Amino acid sequence: MLKFSAANAKIEALANDPELAQYLTDKRKVYSFDLLSGHSCPFAESCLSKAVVQSDGKRKIQDGKNTQFRCFSASQEVQYTNVYNSRKHNFDLLRDCKNISSMVKLISAGLPKNAGIVRIHVAGDFFNDKYFQAWCLVAAANPNVLFYAYTKSLKYWVANQKLIFDNFVLTASYGGRTDHLIDQHNLRFAKVVYSEQEAHDLDLAIDHDDTHAAKPSLSNQSFALMLHGTQPKGSEAADALKLLKKNNVRHSYSRKKANV
Repeated sequence: MLKFSAANAKIEALANDPELAQYLTDKRKVYSFDLLSGHSCPFAESCLSKAVVQSDGKRKIQDGKNTQFRCFSASQEVQYTNVYNSRKHNFDLLRDCKNISSMVKLISAGLPKNAGIVRIHVAGDFFNDKYFQAWCLVAAANPNVLFYAYTKSLKYWVANQKLIFDNFVLTASYGGRTDHLIDQHNLRFAKVVYSEQEAHDLDLAIDHDDTHAAKPSLSNQSFALMLHGTQPKGSEAADALKLLKKNNVRHSYSRKKANV
């Protein structure tokens, strides 16, 4: 059976938003569903990173040739064996499915009965068109559950817009190989920024807690995400992260709050 995870420090904040709280009545909860970072991200580019198993069984981070900032969830998979195993388990089961119907059955069987909000892919992405369609069908079959996701798999989004219901909220994640589709199809997007000033210059609000990403009422409004996670030593992203920490700018998702 697929493994869904309880809300992390970031997405648990959704319960505090009035619009989102309606999905969490009757003791329903927030969950996430994850796959292996990078390995399941066919269109990733500027954030492409993977946890790679070495001959000695240990894992190390492997960045893509065009990586500008490192995927935080890939770093988690290097650091935590249980996280890596759980995401690999989900990825392997879904790749073994022969068709969309079997994927829908697999996802539906694993979906917690008390799910109110599900973030699809804190780690990973829609790795093929059939898998994207499967989630569309799962959302359609569960109208009282809110599903939301960031994705660089824009080709699948564009090809299946008629299958997307109001309770399936998508955000195009800038930094992929098909970014041109964002403007072509007027897709709501999120862009990683290295400073508050950069977000201001782009006229984008910063989403610190996923409320902007999840709220159906904001499904047409783009936003920024502050750089976070471990970054490659000596990179521009690493220097920007040091400055954020120095200036105590909120950029991580721990329960400790920095000044903003």
